Amino acid sequence: MPLRLTLRNDSTVPIEVDTVRLAAVRQQTHEQVLAIEVLHGNVREPLGTFFDAKGSAAEDNTLVWEGDCRRIKRIALELDQGCVRVEGNAGMHLGAEMTGGEVVVEGDATDWVGGEMHGGRIHVHGNVGHQLGAVYRGGHRGMTGGEILVDGNAGNEIGHSMRRGLIAVAGRIGDLSGVNLIAGTIVVGGEPGIRHGAGMKRGTIVFLDAATPPDVLPTFRSAGTCRLTFLRLYLKHLATHGWPVPAGSLEADYRRYNGDFLELGKGELLVRSA
Repeated sequence: MPLRLTLRNDSTVPIEVDTVRLAAVRQQTHEQVLAIEVLHGNVREPLGTFFDAKGSAAEDNTLVWEGDCRRIKRIALELDQGCVRVEGNAGMHLGAEMTGGEVVVEGDATDWVGGEMHGGRIHVHGNVGHQLGAVYRGGHRGMTGGEILVDGNAGNEIGHSMRRGLIAVAGRIGDLSGVNLIAGTIVVGGEPGIRHGAGMKRGTIVFLDAATPPDVLPTFRSAGTCRLTFLRLYLKHLATHGWPVPAGSLEADYRRYNGDFLELGKGELLVRSA
């Protein structure tokens, strides 16, 4: 039975729970867990002011956040092992800087999901906000490893300055996906915004919806049509984890564009042919 933290007293002021670490709470009693101080606005208060606790993570190494946690920030920050589940919505910086383990969200999440993450897997079954797997302002690299799977939609600047790893969004996305991409792979299942891959050096951005292809920036060059084995392997891998791969994507041909030639020009956009 996992340790279950149930939201009892919601607040219009965001609550930061980065002090609630799975590695620590799995060894603690309910009283010790609820005594952990969290940041409520600019005031520190016990976790028990807002949550009830039951169960234990000692055996299954699983922590569950239950309720509408859209104003609960920094869930699973720097997670390195085990599983964190959110049965509801999640707030900003979900799974930021995590190095291992798994985070699963049954509802939606907001901005900065997987910000500068280094490993592990995040799977959001709903929608997410902006800066998915992105670099923080003033930083040099965004996501450097791991996987982020989103079954719904995402906002702007997904994979900003991403260095390594896999991001897959099944729905529509906003603008500037893969901006300043250093390396890594981004897969988009739905309608895209604009200016994708601007400033990218290496890496791959794949667009699976043949009905709504992206407008390719003029700093990219066409490199013909291809059918790539590595992409079939990636899509099969995503399907095994429950990500909704669009029908026909494995057998389709893809138009390839290299760029951004304002940078190294070694990146690629793969756009599914009609």
